[in-house]
Amino acid sequence: MNTPDPLEATDPRQISEHAHLEALLRCWLVETNTQVTPGRLELPLTAIGARLRAEVRYCSPTGWHRFGSVSLVSPDDREFPLEATSAVVLIATEAAVRGGARAGGVPTGEISDLAARTADSVHRVAGFVAARRAEPNPPPGTDNFLDAEQALLLGHLCHPAPKSRDGISDADAAAWAPEARASFALHWFAADPELVRHDAVAGAPSLRGMNTAELLAELAGPLDAPAGKVVVPSHPWQAADLLKRPAVEELVRTGRLRPLGPHGPSWWPTSSWRTVYRPDAPVMLKLSVGLRITNSRREATLTELRRGPEVNRLLDAGYAAATEASYPEFRIVRDPAWLAVHTEAGELTGLDVAVREVPPGIGELRCLVGLIAPRPGLGPSTLATLPAVSKDPAGWVAAYAARVLVPMLHLYAATGIGLEGHQQNTLVRLAPDGGVLGGAFRDNQGYYLATSHLPHALAALGRCDTEQSMLAVVDDATVDERLSYYLLRNQALAVVGALGVAGLADERLLLAAMVGALRDALPALADAGPGGDRLARRWLTAPTLPCKANLLTRLHGIDEVIAPLDAQSVYLDAPNPLLAR
Repeated sequence: MNTPDPLEATDPRQISEHAHLEALLRCWLVETNTQVTPGRLELPLTAIGARLRAEVRYCSPTGWHRFGSVSLVSPDDREFPLEATSAVVLIATEAAVRGGARAGGVPTGEISDLAARTADSVHRVAGFVAARRAEPNPPPGTDNFLDAEQALLLGHLCHPAPKSRDGISDADAAAWAPEARASFALHWFAADPELVRHDAVAGAPSLRGMNTAELLAELAGPLDAPAGKVVVPSHPWQAADLLKRPAVEELVRTGRLRPLGPHGPSWWPTSSWRTVYRPDAPVMLKLSVGLRITNSRREATLTELRRGPEVNRLLDAGYAAATEASYPEFRIVRDPAWLAVHTEAGELTGLDVAVREVPPGIGELRCLVGLIAPRPGLGPSTLATLPAVSKDPAGWVAAYAARVLVPMLHLYAATGIGLEGHQQNTLVRLAPDGGVLGGAFRDNQGYYLATSHLPHALAALGRCDTEQSMLAVVDDATVDERLSYYLLRNQALAVVGALGVAGLADERLLLAAMVGALRDALPALADAGPGGDRLARRWLTAPTLPCKANLLTRLHGIDEVIAPLDAQSVYLDAPNPLLAR
């Protein structure tokens, strides 16, 4: 369309409002299976006898639609401009009237809660956009890895409240948010050894022969801590919040836990907010933060902490040897250690840390979400500016599918391990010209194990039952469902959408390139294990595929960190974009 792009407006608040409107519309369109065509979009709001009207700026086979003005049209055909929070209330009410997606409908209070979170998210994004426009260049010393981690200004492009963060002030957000390019000293505590649980994978290169407590002591450096205590780092927000919790207050009162305050060099938050990075440190640290960010409170569970070393040991035992040999350019980032402080009753306090390796060649790695993130007022996404992409978009997509997506499918086929490889968990290794060299997956929580592979995994770990295992075992059909969303829709098709919306190529040509790469991989996937090509063939042929419904998930008040594996989110079937060629 010839009208100005609302994301290029001069007012950061206007940009933020429109970005949230677009994200909401994308949610509603996929969750109601509504087809989008060029021109004007009309969405009925039967609950109030009105409709939403939006200009369609760009029609995307992968769901990366772009819109112009959005308005409410009354029953007598009068038109009123809409802000994001008003639109959320209207659409959420419509969803509730339609019954949501689960028995019992939308719980009481969730519409108001979503409206409040959307308003909070709009406010925060406006601040991020304003700050980035005022200072578009990263500070001196920012490496390419960190620059990508700090690039996500608008948040998830298909979520109604992508940057909602309850319980944190504007000043604190500016001090701690990756979008604000924040950095900060960690806060440290000294704990009685009897209150500390920890684990570390023997021989893990990133630990350099130390256990977790020894590694943390080294990272802390000179610190005035009582002799015999274990020093534990905390995020600054969490440190302040912990001291208000009765169980922690009691530990401090009795001297079993001592707050030591901020100490040491600055760390930088990554796109996940609670994982911190320091370019000169041998590891990253994933800290608990009791804020609810988007759908979930970001405090670790014991299962999450223990899963990282368990997966590490499984890989060390050669369980993924076939994938590692076939795709040496792909890597699973290891989380080899953890440490947690517990209460007198044995419960986690919220003072804990998971240790993550810094992958070799960190400067070549970029998180996918940072590569494809819109940059309002600063030009196209970083991905769209890479020379290799501009030269041959379809070739780049094919290389991405072959070197990042297919290895994840091969791992699943060979081992039954399904990676929750959404955009934030997926790293792309780039050549100097932006060509795809390979990829990596990071997360100490996002692993599924298909039930059919459980005996083989337990044998590799030297176990005969699941009692002591932290593997997230779930039936094969559920893993297929999750991977169809995370690996295909959320991750790989976002590459296609980002390049299409940037005007670099017709999405259908890019989808054809991805289909070609998947077809070429079928023999290797079939050889990886019985039925190893099953999921890829489903992607290539099925008229519909599972899709996570972010709006309905939020409306049902689901905390995806603690919800049961088979009810983590609301899933729906939606048309298969790979067939839109």
